[in-house]
Amino acid sequence: MTEFVLDFERPVIELEKKILSLKVSAEHSKIDFSGEIADLEEKKEKLKKEIYGSLTSWQRVQLARHPSRPYTMDYIKIICENFVELHGDRAYGDDMALVCGLASVDNSPVAVIGHQKGRTVHENMERNFAMAHPEGYRKAMRLMKTAEKFNRPIITFIDTSGAYPGIAAEERGQAEAIARNLRDMSVLKVPVISIVIGEGGSGGALGIGVANKVLMLENSYYSVISPEGCAAILFRDAAKAKEAAEALKITAKDLLKNKVIDEIIKEPVGGAHMDAVETAMNIKRAVNKYLSEYSKMSKENIARDRYEKFRAMGVFEEEFEKKSLKKPVKNKKNTVKTGRK
Repeated sequence: MTEFVLDFERPVIELEKKILSLKVSAEHSKIDFSGEIADLEEKKEKLKKEIYGSLTSWQRVQLARHPSRPYTMDYIKIICENFVELHGDRAYGDDMALVCGLASVDNSPVAVIGHQKGRTVHENMERNFAMAHPEGYRKAMRLMKTAEKFNRPIITFIDTSGAYPGIAAEERGQAEAIARNLRDMSVLKVPVISIVIGEGGSGGALGIGVANKVLMLENSYYSVISPEGCAAILFRDAAKAKEAAEALKITAKDLLKNKVIDEIIKEPVGGAHMDAVETAMNIKRAVNKYLSEYSKMSKENIARDRYEKFRAMGVFEEEFEKKSLKKPVKNKKNTVKTGRK
């Protein structure tokens, strides 16, 4: 049972408290409450399916931000072996908001990059709430170039509300650092698999998200702007974030339908924080599936696959203005006139 409870989770939590109370009473009083407990358990499972089977976009955003939700380092510890973290961009310094390192997945060498949030106030200050500075994106690209050199696939975990918008970040070239990552990731000759594990906000997410395959956990979101930011701009009221979340189409289901992502990874009922190991194993299976697929492709085809993926996004139409041309007329000097000025 988690300490932090969302409003729509309260009915389930109340039932869990009743079940726990009956179990404690049965143990102390030696009275058999097994029938009542079984009825409550059945009611609880039915209620969980009803609640979590019909979540709104805003409720999924709330789950994506749940403070007990597993972060990048949690998944690395479960999925990867022999993880060695690398630090610094070789130009300015290290950025703790982005974790970068070398590891292996089922004895296959990979490079791993991901946004990292903190559990406590101190950790969040140290990690800057997973909002990376320019040196973070340059560190990530340094590792990607190293991975390409040694033919290591790249796995990225996306979980940020956005890149850090402060003056210091702008002074050090935030926009240029992200733009350079977009450009350089697009031509990498090793497979890149990105997983949105929580928040996927704006260029901060896309800075490590130009991938051959983009996957999303069931209760994560991926958007050009946060619901609050969108509501503040469009509705002049950040309190209308719920309406903005619906309008933005930011859930995994919406994005899969619009072919922005490639697969939705299942979470345990109630969210990833209910069972981090199960969620990690689901991620691992999806990653291994795609790594196996790309291991059979040439470097050039891997880069082309990524290019064509992003070129195919969106819908557009082309219109050509039709102009009537007069028939060519020969003049006395035997030259041809088209009738156009």
